[in-house]
Amino acid sequence: MRLIIAEKPSLARAIAEALPGSPRKQEGALAVGETTVTWCLGHLLEQAPPDAYDPALKQWRLDQLPILPSRWKLMPRPKARGQLAVIRRLLKSAREVVHAGDPDREGQLLVQEVIEHLGWKGSVSRLLVSDLNRPAVQRALARLEDNGRFEPLYRAAQCRARADWLYGINLTRAWTLTGRQAGHDGVLSVGRVQTPVLGLVVRRDADIRDFVPKPFFVLWADLAVAQGRLRAWWVPGEAHRLDDQGRLLDREPAAALAERLPGAEGRLTALERRDRRQAAPLPYSLSALQVDAARRHGLSAKATLDICQRLYERHQLITYPRSDCRYLPEEHFAAARATLEGACGQDETLRQWLAGADFSRRSRAWDDRKVGAHHALAPTGKPADLARLEKAEADVFRLVTRNVLAQFYPALSTREVKAEFTIVGEGFRARGQEILDPGWKPLFTTRDEAPPLPPLTEGEACRVQEAGVEDRETRPPEPFTDASLIKAMMNIARYVEDPAVRRTLREHDGLGTEATRAGIIETLVERGYLVRQAKALRATRLGSALIASLPEAVGRPERTALWEQRLGAIAEQGEAPAPFLAALVEDLHGLLAAADAARMREALHSARGEQAPAARSPRGTRRGGSRRKAATARRPRRS
Repeated sequence: MRLIIAEKPSLARAIAEALPGSPRKQEGALAVGETTVTWCLGHLLEQAPPDAYDPALKQWRLDQLPILPSRWKLMPRPKARGQLAVIRRLLKSAREVVHAGDPDREGQLLVQEVIEHLGWKGSVSRLLVSDLNRPAVQRALARLEDNGRFEPLYRAAQCRARADWLYGINLTRAWTLTGRQAGHDGVLSVGRVQTPVLGLVVRRDADIRDFVPKPFFVLWADLAVAQGRLRAWWVPGEAHRLDDQGRLLDREPAAALAERLPGAEGRLTALERRDRRQAAPLPYSLSALQVDAARRHGLSAKATLDICQRLYERHQLITYPRSDCRYLPEEHFAAARATLEGACGQDETLRQWLAGADFSRRSRAWDDRKVGAHHALAPTGKPADLARLEKAEADVFRLVTRNVLAQFYPALSTREVKAEFTIVGEGFRARGQEILDPGWKPLFTTRDEAPPLPPLTEGEACRVQEAGVEDRETRPPEPFTDASLIKAMMNIARYVEDPAVRRTLREHDGLGTEATRAGIIETLVERGYLVRQAKALRATRLGSALIASLPEAVGRPERTALWEQRLGAIAEQGEAPAPFLAALVEDLHGLLAAADAARMREALHSARGEQAPAARSPRGTRRGGSRRKAATARRPRRS
């Protein structure tokens, strides 16, 4: 028997259906001829807790840190024991094993660690499937590779998992125990990803809290020109007191000029027209969808992920949702019309959008070179009766379908006009935008653009009809929301000053993954570090105190970039993992030395932030519960 082990049931079904013959259901598997296809359920194994290495480590003590396993152990996840038993039984009858994890670092780890844990000693082939379309799976089955080629990818993923364990276990225990000495009775969880995300919110809240508004002044003038009327804005010269954005800081010059303007004549001294063409937004990745669903429908990142899972698994209306890709396989293009007609046929809004689609158009969205482990979210083509879905499910389905439909619309074509006027020796500017071809824009609810200016000719005269001065104030940054925090995690390089680190973070998709970002936010809320206020996410006093008590580097994203550099060298250049882990252990010694009860006490005393409701700490330990429960709590969730 040939045994194919897929990463998830949906992939196993796609593989079984691509094999010659009819699949027969078995317990935890599908049999097709001489091949049996089984599956994992995500990670079936997890890093063993400290007490699996030494029962004495069940009690949390500072003098035991750092905990450094000499021989790493894995253990079955509680809900995975049944499926792990299925794979163990099937391996006993197998003559050949095929690894069918996702074609990325985590997918390589997820299946290979199961094969090794269950003691398989034979050869292993590798099946690389990035598209569940049947012809694509059949082609992949025809070109199996030697799994040994992917050993560096496995070592990098394994190294990342062990590094996250070392980092999270040791720092969580250290800060929890230090917090206890400082009077906080509860688990203080620290992770390589979650803590920098918390740091983003804490620093943003501090910027808002410490913001001091500064007044500035703007002068407008309504001008009559040959073919209409427009509003222009004064551009004060450097002789006036300006801030770093060129805003006027004194009212008197604007007020004096405003008195001179009514009835004054001037001339259009510079005119610039620029035509622009903007292609439709690409189909969604999960994070991009979470951003738009939060902005347009007020859905949290986790709610959007949960909805996508239901649309994928229960309703089978969309493709695999936990994707970081915004491109589609080229072979999907030929079937796109039939797919979208099936998806849109039972919804009035989607039918209207479908009617405007030109399926002879081919956008840049179809590009095999840019499709990785997964492709962008798209409708499957199954007829969708949106009246039978929950409203939020229908809203998300329309977003996913709309972004694919938009690929068959013309580009948005606009003309931007910038005009400069000289009046009483002073410069004034006006700008406007004219839509030449709306293209895909009617499918999207977008912010209002600058209205068009009347037809203008360089050199023409103008006359001031009215003028006025507006008193304004600088505004603080906006608090994070689910949408803006997900976007910040996607584009974390913007929050880093070092150019090399910025470059690495851009190359490695920021903080977290498509599959984990929503969970990270919810974890921070559940642990009492963040709280939701309407749409805003604000740091609590506890969250602010934790960031203040930690070494600054722990609450910033640079560490992820440095890790990714080293892990990339292991995966792509075959470097050994040992030096990376040795450097981490050395780093841990320094970080643990910074755990200080006095600093923690001061942080807890002086922290500013919101009051959090009672929340659960990791593994069900209630914050504020007994010290014995906190001391025996198992490790925090990864990252």
